[in-house]
Amino acid sequence: MCGRFALTLPPEAARLYFGYREQPNFPPRHDIRPTDPVAVVTLSAGARHFMLMRWGFIPGFVKDEKEFPLLINARSETVFEKASFRNAIRRRRCLFVADAFYEWMKLDEKGRKKQPYRIYRPSREPLALAGIHETWSSRDGSEIDTCAILTTSANATLSAIHDRMPVILDPADFDAWLAPNTEQDAVRRLMRPLDDDALVMQRIERLGPPEAEPEKGKLI
Repeated sequence: MCGRFALTLPPEAARLYFGYREQPNFPPRHDIRPTDPVAVVTLSAGARHFMLMRWGFIPGFVKDEKEFPLLINARSETVFEKASFRNAIRRRRCLFVADAFYEWMKLDEKGRKKQPYRIYRPSREPLALAGIHETWSSRDGSEIDTCAILTTSANATLSAIHDRMPVILDPADFDAWLAPNTEQDAVRRLMRPLDDDALVMQRIERLGPPEAEPEKGKLI
């Protein structure tokens, strides 16, 4: 799963990479958590747009959000079949704006001791995490824009610490992912692990501003 991520790049760098029209200003965020407002990119009238949504997907059929589990991830292997996600994956796909995410490696069998890792591109380019979104309406008529991150099996690099990773898309795939008319088979093909050398894992002591660059050969 993907339960924490970071967005620390300058706002203009994010806008240029993701290609949305808005010019939002936002501070660096090193520890984005479930239920936090998150930056996402959507497609409307043929143009990409920046939006803030709640990280924690609520399907439209839910009557009371407090009685429904928090859905922060959706498994790519079953997302088209799950009742909670199948409508959103067909018509409401988005991109989470990020530049790193975190995973924890279990250090004992019971998982009581864990080592956190910060994961990012060697080039420091942004990460486009594939997502789905849903506008949920409460009984009192108020609306909440909600979203979840798609996950897939970990590549060989990340499998050293976890068996799952977020689906991360390259810019060439943004339009196909965001367009609501993309065929289901084409969407499925996009939900794959990144190449084994596409990400760097850095052992860290805490979630926060990046520490010193990892020494070569000492990433894990």
